[in-house]
Amino acid sequence: MRIIPAIDIIEGKCVRLSKGDYNTKKIYNENPLEVAKSFQDHGIEYLHLVDLDGAKSSHIVNYRILEQLASKTGLKVDFGGGLKSDQDLKIAFESGANQITGGSIAVKDPELFKSWLQKYGSEKIILGADAKDRKIAVSGWLEDSNKEIIPFIQEYEKNGAKYVICTDISKDGMLEGPSFELYKEILSETENINLIASGGISEFDELPKLKDLGCEGVIIGKAIYENRISLKQLENYILNK
Repeated sequence: MRIIPAIDIIEGKCVRLSKGDYNTKKIYNENPLEVAKSFQDHGIEYLHLVDLDGAKSSHIVNYRILEQLASKTGLKVDFGGGLKSDQDLKIAFESGANQITGGSIAVKDPELFKSWLQKYGSEKIILGADAKDRKIAVSGWLEDSNKEIIPFIQEYEKNGAKYVICTDISKDGMLEGPSFELYKEILSETENINLIASGGISEFDELPKLKDLGCEGVIIGKAIYENRISLKQLENYILNK
């Protein structure tokens, strides 16, 4: 199971929110590059970078941060937040993204998202399935949709999606543990999905449980910044898996 730390960006700074609420913003570091380098120094290879300004603005904003992290570390960056057009995608990939995550766009403009899957391939395009009460939420989680999470993922699986990041918004940033039951259900109801768990990770012992469920990756945010999970623990996990 891949370990994927998260860096969320607002105004160029490394922040975390609780349940996606922008009013709960807490700044952890003014220098995202410093954070990214500390991840790399502990053997981590992957990074989930979220442009929260972009998510609110509906277009890419913090691509310079992406460019900096991609060019000055060896991390494979998956980038999301506000990617709404072919031009946004072009900028993200040209700025060094290894993969991009599309969430709101997959709900609001499915034909465009499907065209990205066809053009770039399923290894490059991740489906973001962020759920609140099992319904997909969009626009930086500021809006709910009427789409049920399992059929939503199944529909995109039929259209070639292989990677899915699933965040249970009620868990995100709360440090109360992830949605084991939801992930178990998604994995039992899909055939070829690489599921990346996100939201609620609170302690190291949850990681083996997610791996045992069959999750391909796990995104860890606040638990790292609040020192619930140390980078040393993650380094040892990566070395010993």
